[in-house]
Amino acid sequence: MNERVFRFRFSRRVWMLSMVYLIVFALLAYALYRLYEGDYLSAWFSSCIVALLALMSLSIPRRIRIDDKRLRVDCLLDMTEIPLGEIASVRRVEPSEMKGIVPLFGGFGFFGYYGHYLDVVQVERVKLYATEWNRFVEITDIYEDRLYLSCSEPDELVAVLNERIAGQSAESVSQG
Repeated sequence: MNERVFRFRFSRRVWMLSMVYLIVFALLAYALYRLYEGDYLSAWFSSCIVALLALMSLSIPRRIRIDDKRLRVDCLLDMTEIPLGEIASVRRVEPSEMKGIVPLFGGFGFFGYYGHYLDVVQVERVKLYATEWNRFVEITDIYEDRLYLSCSEPDELVAVLNERIAGQSAESVSQG
């Protein structure tokens, strides 16, 4: 099986935002601890923040894997998989086209941009896995669901996906 791997690279902005989030959460936990002298409120807040950060970190994108049958987006403990036969289109997207995308549920700057987002222009939910806010690739499946990825080699990702999808189509025609 011939597998291609594309890695996510964190931009400087993502690193800075992640550090700001961590510092703000630590300062809030410390302030609550000092204000309420270790009362249940500070313990509750600290526990919720630790749980939220742990859950968010499970979905930090790590790599994109493409083999002869599927596209996989690997996160720390999460994985999104799309069979190549279900991909309708793949195209490069400029950052200016992403201006109407706002987070619904997921990370926005905390070690990347990932989760479910709302496209306010077309009023629909999209999935996003990015570690920088540029170099986007849009993947639309046969159900008209959209997935946005960013990687350091977006043109190569588009070319490899189109090549594998064409190979998958030719193989299914020859078997049929």
